[in-house]
Amino acid sequence: MTKESHIVAVEAVFRALAAPSRRRLLDELFKQDGQTLGALERRLPMTRFGVMKHLRVLENAGLVVTKKRGREKLHFLNPVPIRLVHDRWVSKYAAPWAARLTGLKHRLEERPMEKVFEIYIKTTPERLWQAITDPELRRKYNFGVGVESDWTPGSPYRGISPLAPTPICEGENLEVDPPRRLVQSFRALWSDDVKSEGTSRVTWEIEPVGDSCRLTVTHDQLRDGANAELYGGWMMVLSGLKTLLETGRLLTTPGSLRYSNAPQPAA
Repeated sequence: MTKESHIVAVEAVFRALAAPSRRRLLDELFKQDGQTLGALERRLPMTRFGVMKHLRVLENAGLVVTKKRGREKLHFLNPVPIRLVHDRWVSKYAAPWAARLTGLKHRLEERPMEKVFEIYIKTTPERLWQAITDPELRRKYNFGVGVESDWTPGSPYRGISPLAPTPICEGENLEVDPPRRLVQSFRALWSDDVKSEGTSRVTWEIEPVGDSCRLTVTHDQLRDGANAELYGGWMMVLSGLKTLLETGRLLTTPGSLRYSNAPQPAA
């Protein structure tokens, strides 16, 4: 992404957040994610046309993502653009505690609902697929955790970190359709608390858009009240993936540096 296009994207987010009605819509999706247009209309003191108009602005800014469920169109809050603003702008000037000032990140991570994250990356589908499935590339933006698998349908995978003697996570590759779609079961193993959560599901969907790709990650089949550690890191992971593919660099925010000094596996 060029400097000019990044500025345009940031401005779109700020413009979308400037209107109280649009912030109210995000608040409603924060309370209950995955709502239809009709449900949002009933919750807000505005016309159906007004809700549609504001949702369109939020979608254009990437703050709302829609998914089809049968005949319904559901709207999900997408926190990734806010995370990108922090990673590429706020963190340049602020100390590590800056992300805690608003409490927004923590509130978004605590919501026990289906999670949908969307991000645009200037790359090819093939290169994006490689970054998702190659262990060493994955390690660079995934908190030092590489994912090992033969990437065939029905095959197992394991998340391996040089800081841990046993796998960090594991699961099964339910659907493998390179370079478009990857569906995996997911079981976290890094602590007894997350082990008790059992198995959820992660879906990666890659769609070419011009000279870029739209990557949508859906983490679902989470129980009500699921531990936020299961899905709270997706914003930073996807932000790191975008930075790596577009600039060749690694994020330098505090969380992304957590494993920067970890010993690398032998070649």
